[in-house]
Amino acid sequence: MLPTSNQFFNLLEKSKNILITFPIDWNGDAISGSLALYLYLKKIGKNVEIGAEKMKKNNNFKIPTESFRFLPSFSEIKNSLENLMKFIVSIDLTNTKVNQIKYTIEENSLNFIISPKNGFFTNDDIKSNMGGFKYDLIITVNCHDLESLGRIYDNNIDFFYKTNIINIDHSPENEEFGQLNIINLNAVSVTEIIYNLLSENKSNLIDEKMATCLLTGIIFKTKSFKTANLTPQALNTSSKLIELGAKREEIVSHLYRSRSLNTLKLWGRVLNNLKSAENNSIIWATLFKNDFKETEAEEENLQDIIDELIISIPSAKIIIIFYSLSELSILDNNYIKEEDRKEFEDKTIIVHNEKSSDIFKTNIILYSVKNISSLDLIKKYAPEGTKKIAQTSIKKPIKELEKEIIDTIKRQLEKIF
Repeated sequence: MLPTSNQFFNLLEKSKNILITFPIDWNGDAISGSLALYLYLKKIGKNVEIGAEKMKKNNNFKIPTESFRFLPSFSEIKNSLENLMKFIVSIDLTNTKVNQIKYTIEENSLNFIISPKNGFFTNDDIKSNMGGFKYDLIITVNCHDLESLGRIYDNNIDFFYKTNIINIDHSPENEEFGQLNIINLNAVSVTEIIYNLLSENKSNLIDEKMATCLLTGIIFKTKSFKTANLTPQALNTSSKLIELGAKREEIVSHLYRSRSLNTLKLWGRVLNNLKSAENNSIIWATLFKNDFKETEAEEENLQDIIDELIISIPSAKIIIIFYSLSELSILDNNYIKEEDRKEFEDKTIIVHNEKSSDIFKTNIILYSVKNISSLDLIKKYAPEGTKKIAQTSIKKPIKELEKEIIDTIKRQLEKIF
């Protein structure tokens, strides 16, 4: 059997139109790796596109992609697959040629009006068939399973089963669904794998833009070289990428030095009421409407806070943020007098959120380490997302739901460990 890198480049050589795709959580490693591949394939003359569905939630929590907009060709990422397959109408021109073709639209019908040069066409001269798919190769990046692609996969299942797939990942949970599976469990990021692949062929093709994308993935996955999963190989790869022109300072600035004051204020609120269980393997915090109002922070700031918790508490296997846009904490000065606070120690004040018809609505964001599925931990609450980070909304007050969810997770972890 040919080495993996040879198989990879053989598939690329045979393909003309390539789709790169990654999961709906828009993980920074996946974005960076996809863009690096996109730039490389463009450079060697391939027709290539990137398609990835953006996660859309009922609770309006958004995946923060703004930090990665500085990467080259970020704007080329599409959120759906268009014109995936063509319908072809053929006319036999043996007996006569075409003089003119027009079309009209009548109600729900598209009519083609074909005028022959001489003679006439018959029904036997006309045939129709489905053309081939727009792409002849799919490359999935940082994708454990096809379902994590969301509607990109769900709406085009036939396409994925009839088209060759190169599956690039570094997770032990990968289901190896590709015709070529490039899985390296020792790599800290998928961009490290991609660099090793590309450098084995023609490393001189890796330019400054590609190197910046590839280094971004490593920096993102190691939280700027601070996490316990950092390896000598990753550091060596990073050094080579910097030599190739990767803009380390720009990457770090966009990912970690651009925290807004509002995010830092909200981060302070989280630290102030941080709780833990099971020897700090479960970490969680609660946020109320007034926390967002007083810090002028938004829901999209929460991902930055989760990232900080991952770095700051390496022992944590589970990190959870409970937050509500309809409940006010008892510590809100505008609603509770100082002398009354003791009486309301374990209670909350409820107000209607103008965006919701429900009094109670608690949103949950749950992060887990790679050998634990976030989706499975809170499966009974109909979560959406990926195995690494899941989210859901439940019509219950925070205090009640907090205990319920934590107890549920403790029971689930007992089954795993």
